[in-house]
Amino acid sequence: MHPFSKGSDQMSRFKSAFLCFFLLFSASESLSSCQDIVRVSEEFTEALLLRPLPDRKVLAHFHFQSTAPPSRTYGRHHHLFPKSIYQLVHKFKVREMELSFTQGSWNYERWGGYDPISNSNAKPPGVELWADFDVPQHQVEDSWKNLTHALSGLFCASINFLEQSTSYSAPQWSFQSFSGKLRYGTLPREAVCTENLTPWLKLLPCRDKAGLSSLMDRPSIYRSYYHSQRLHLRSDEFDTSKTSTGIVLEQTLTVVLQPNTFSGKISQPSWSLSSLFGRKVGGKCSLSNSSNVYVQFEQSLVSKVKELREKMESSKNEILIHEGLENNPLFELSLPPKRIIKEVENLKKDGSILYEFSVEDYDESELFDLGLSWKVPVFWSCQQAPLHISRFLLGSGNERGAIAISMKSTESNNVEKAGHDDKECWLRVGIFQVVPWYVKVYYHTLEVFLDGESQHTVDNVEKIHVSPSEDKVSPGVMEIILRLPCSVSTAALTLEFDKGFLHIDEYPPDANQGFDIPSAVVRFNNFLTNISFDDNSVKRVPILSKLEENIPVLSYTEVLLVPLTTPDFSMPYNVITITCTVFALYFGSLLNALRRRVGEEERLLRDKAAKKMGPLMLMLSKLSAKLRRKQWEPPKPSSSQKSVINYKLILKVLLVAGIAFAWQYYFQ
Repeated sequence: MHPFSKGSDQMSRFKSAFLCFFLLFSASESLSSCQDIVRVSEEFTEALLLRPLPDRKVLAHFHFQSTAPPSRTYGRHHHLFPKSIYQLVHKFKVREMELSFTQGSWNYERWGGYDPISNSNAKPPGVELWADFDVPQHQVEDSWKNLTHALSGLFCASINFLEQSTSYSAPQWSFQSFSGKLRYGTLPREAVCTENLTPWLKLLPCRDKAGLSSLMDRPSIYRSYYHSQRLHLRSDEFDTSKTSTGIVLEQTLTVVLQPNTFSGKISQPSWSLSSLFGRKVGGKCSLSNSSNVYVQFEQSLVSKVKELREKMESSKNEILIHEGLENNPLFELSLPPKRIIKEVENLKKDGSILYEFSVEDYDESELFDLGLSWKVPVFWSCQQAPLHISRFLLGSGNERGAIAISMKSTESNNVEKAGHDDKECWLRVGIFQVVPWYVKVYYHTLEVFLDGESQHTVDNVEKIHVSPSEDKVSPGVMEIILRLPCSVSTAALTLEFDKGFLHIDEYPPDANQGFDIPSAVVRFNNFLTNISFDDNSVKRVPILSKLEENIPVLSYTEVLLVPLTTPDFSMPYNVITITCTVFALYFGSLLNALRRRVGEEERLLRDKAAKKMGPLMLMLSKLSAKLRRKQWEPPKPSSSQKSVINYKLILKVLLVAGIAFAWQYYFQ
């Protein structure tokens, strides 16, 4: 072989080996970079916010957020994001959805109604579902029905009842959707139990085995005064722009608990995680990016701390510079916080304070058990919504009535309002109300009262949209925006209605209890709930970024219970019972009489047959029976005599049956 060819072969082999090494190295680098991208872009965070309430209760708000990157960039397989939710989004083209299961009613007067937690998580009793779809207009109804069936099976609830057109509505502008493809439905009487919480926990990467979700002890949660589990979904999977963020799944559980530990004369009870939930936290979920616990003290409570601190400074004639826990005159926390986050104060109010605690430094050997104890008695009140809303029924009887929505001004009405002139100040209140079809509302009877005086509807109604109900087809929907003067003390809105009639098959099993009218949604567009913190790093924490969002103040009214005219469902049972009793007594006595008559006739025939035998034959038959050691029986009548008796009995029975049938047919 020529030496030049041998060198060229070695060079080609070296080049091929170098090329293979380069390809393997680049492939490994690209694979590691892809894994880093997926790891960074697909996130899961968990957080718990605790807040003492004025009525000796504690608000516990669990917040879990899972983020999935866009499918067209990162594929359809995920490490943390639940597969069932991903399939739900792509199957039914869901753009945004919110589902809540709530037991109990939120107390706006004692627990507040002007903060982001109460506005986003204070839900009406039962099940509430709304969804916005990214499908053509003619496919929205089918997508809604299929979605309700899928959610019903996923969360083990009766959400499939919302598929009926009489159970949901299509809001026009009451919700933040401008596509016209949003559907809204509620089930006020749906019971909430552990069968709904368990599927909700299965959507978490660690379920309730590790992390903050391990605190969710079932007896502790379901003996609470209020609990609401919520699932909120946002998706821009079908957006072709490069700025799409994929799917964001937000799961929250809001619980109001009553601590059982009181210390002496202190009005507020001391508490800890173990006393509230019966458990401690053994570290964070290994798949979560962050795991924090926050203790929030409201603005009014912070003002109390400042007042008490100033009194102590003036009495002791000293200045307390450091605002640490050892110098706090009101309360004491059992663990040192990781950092203190303060709300940006303005000229009219003090800001709230958040104490942040990290669970990452704790494990099974050292459990996390945060506690709070009060030093002195303290009383405060939560910030209220601009108007306190209540709804009730007017009238009596089972024929007519009226729905009244009462609004009473609160101290928060004096908050600085946005979007009004210097000369005139108006308070805009949006009301969204759905009424079942069997409550026939007359929307032309709408009346508005301000401070007890009737007003012209045109002067106070800025915008209104009404969709009258159709029998067994669709419910009645009213969307209205009232324009009220800022100086108003009380306002009321009334609507008259007639009570309809249902078919006997349409009544529920507990019809005498009454029929529910779902809660009305009241929105104050001039008021926004947000908390601005002085630390810019909070924007990277999902629960804190939620607190900084500008959300209009939202309230829900009570669920109304309307009694309707119901038939006497026991009447068919009573008729069947008395008819069967009469026939049993009649035929029983008749058959007994016939049986006695037949027995007498048979005895007479035997006597006649015995007389015909003669004394000699009778004596011989008795003697033969005695010799055989058997009881003597008189001779039986002939078959012809038996047939005559049977025919008579059959004719009598047929005659009685015919008379009974004729009486039942002609006289009933």
